[in-house]
Amino acid sequence: MAARYLFLGVAAARCATAGSAACSADAPLSCHNTTSYDTCCLNAPGGHLLLTQFWDTNPATGPSDSWTVHGLWPDNCDGTYESNCDASRAYTNITQILQAGAPSTLQYMQTYWKDYHGNDESFWEHEWSKHGTCISTLEPSCYTNYQATQEAVDFFNRAVSLFKTLPSYSWLSAAGIVPSSTTTYTLSAIQSALTAQFGYAVTVNCNSNKELDELWYHYNVQGSVQSGTFQPTTPVGSGSTCPSTGIKYLPKPGSVTSASTTLTPATTLTTATSTPTGGALSGKGYLNVVTSGSQKGCIIGAGTWYTTGTCATFTATPSGSGFTLTSSKGKCAISSSNALTCSSSVTAATVFTYDGTNLNYSGSSSFYATSVPTGSTQATVYTASNTVSLKITWQAI
Repeated sequence: MAARYLFLGVAAARCATAGSAACSADAPLSCHNTTSYDTCCLNAPGGHLLLTQFWDTNPATGPSDSWTVHGLWPDNCDGTYESNCDASRAYTNITQILQAGAPSTLQYMQTYWKDYHGNDESFWEHEWSKHGTCISTLEPSCYTNYQATQEAVDFFNRAVSLFKTLPSYSWLSAAGIVPSSTTTYTLSAIQSALTAQFGYAVTVNCNSNKELDELWYHYNVQGSVQSGTFQPTTPVGSGSTCPSTGIKYLPKPGSVTSASTTLTPATTLTTATSTPTGGALSGKGYLNVVTSGSQKGCIIGAGTWYTTGTCATFTATPSGSGFTLTSSKGKCAISSSNALTCSSSVTAATVFTYDGTNLNYSGSSSFYATSVPTGSTQATVYTASNTVSLKITWQAI
């Protein structure tokens, strides 16, 4: 299918069909353009992109502490969509394509992009043929020196990289919404937990048994899908298929936890080799909690301590002789009650230091809690002496 031009006005197209590298930095946001634009640099008509995720329990797929990828779908900005747009590129060898072009993406998909029937290859072929071939910026004519199947590699690379920014399990867990065979949840609670992290409403779907099983994250894109900027946006199309109350979020029976992000209590802490030996920290990392010489969980987005969920990602920014910390919840500070808190209401972030092993506040590496949290319980972390003494270490990512 040849590259298309979207004509919505009189302005001339500003991108050559040379692939994403040739796209102008001031490319319009998809679904918002009012002038003509080369669809190698502006996805159209499918300018509303959805990163969709599964929670499969019967049979279970993927790690017990992570959702899995369903797909990356282009919708037409109004809830309608095209599908199976180019039969000539309905590739039937996705595994081989990725083995040659993106082996690390393939390895990740083998854990996090699973088919509940057990036929991952068939599932990947379906997602590419139905949805990937309808992404205009991935058409072969949009590439300079196009190599066969490279657009499929770009599709799976982008879907995986986007999925990695959407830790649904962690976001729900941080709000006390965890898989359970007995507890049920309300749609408003689930939606609030996800919206607080993503910034916009998420489409929450359930099966006919009121079981939570799918999430849709909505985006518009500035530039090409393979290298442009994905901006979260308001959902379009059909709403949630879940009831307002009584939603089941069942555990995954017989599945394993993910080695990369699971918090394992009472195990020896291994610090990333990129962790500095002292001074100010910089970049992204996890804040692991250590008690009595053993790692017991980590700090999550709000600044509380959790032992059974997924670590939050913090950004350390040098400030003076130390650094400040920010999570998805906002800036982090020590409050007037001596509690560590991260929130959008924090206006002045606290400056911490690092002694090569532990996080320090006012020259001390000692932090405290009233108890060691278990299950979905979160514990407040204090700088004033309390029952449980703990250290906080940095693991760069």
